[in-house]
Amino acid sequence: MSDKRVIIAIDGPAGAGKSTLAKRVADRLGYLYINTGAIYRAVALWALRLGVDLNDMHRLEQLAKEAKIELGADGRVWLNGEDVTDAIRELRVSEAASKVSAVPGVRRALLALQRGMAEKNNVVMEGRDIGTVVFPEAQVKIFLDADPAERARRRAMELQDDGRGHDEQAIATHVKRRDDRDRQRKEAPLLQAPDAELVDTTGRSLEEVEEILLRLVRTRTSNGKAAAH
Repeated sequence: MSDKRVIIAIDGPAGAGKSTLAKRVADRLGYLYINTGAIYRAVALWALRLGVDLNDMHRLEQLAKEAKIELGADGRVWLNGEDVTDAIRELRVSEAASKVSAVPGVRRALLALQRGMAEKNNVVMEGRDIGTVVFPEAQVKIFLDADPAERARRRAMELQDDGRGHDEQAIATHVKRRDDRDRQRKEAPLLQAPDAELVDTTGRSLEEVEEILLRLVRTRTSNGKAAAH
């Protein structure tokens, strides 16, 4: 497949390590990193700022169609020309993004954006429906998961590192609520693709999981074999 672009799809629930690991793998391979969760968070942030009712599916779809979202190679996120990288990490935005992403019209509007970002590049794209909906033809599909308690702890540490302390129990409640909503939504629910490799990150270091993922890439693509050495 060296004559065509390579797509590495990494899916999984919140706190499984998708963003950090996808970016590390992309850096190692020299691929473009695309965080689809950031795209939904950007729309959610805009909706919150405008005071849009998160049950107003028509208005949310409009925002998704009108939003000008750009992702930088360094992981920065721009919404309508503003750098919102830090703003979209807030817990309230994460909660809103889970609701916004369940709207069929929003998902349809952002599907074309996601596919367009990968048209001319080798990419590592992470989210919750990449291997099942966005790129079912991806050469490499990985589903990351971890124990719910560990995922909540990681999310709490992430917020603490960003200078935003939160009660770990509140984070655990949020993570469970997010899991339930993502798995039960009618439009593109969180599912492991039949041909995706399940990787449990519980108790494993980033370096250990990174090497596991690179080995999977090497076994599935000739491009990965050359790039990952």
